Amino acid sequence: MAWLLLALAIATEIIATTALKLSDGLTHHAWTAAAATGYLTSFALLAQALKLQLDMGTAYAIWSGAGTAAIALIGALLLGETLTPFKIGGILLIIIGVVVLNLAGGH
Repeated sequence: MAWLLLALAIATEIIATTALKLSDGLTHHAWTAAAATGYLTSFALLAQALKLQLDMGTAYAIWSGAGTAAIALIGALLLGETLTPFKIGGILLIIIGVVVLNLAGGH
């Protein structure tokens, strides 16, 4: 159950960050509300996942790393942002780091 909550926390953080970009500096109120709601939901889900005994360092690294990698890909694929070889390398390093953290143990 903790891993499901963590996955939902990651998904809502990704949605919130995308909404934040679409809010155009918080000037579009619907996107601003979506971003705020998404972040609050994400933090609440992350808190519940931690309460169920996930290691804090591992959970936070997975939450932030997976979100960062996904947002970089969404920016490139949907929002016209550039995806350079260095960015691709960085995304791969994040993914490798998340895999290593999972292999290293934790709940």
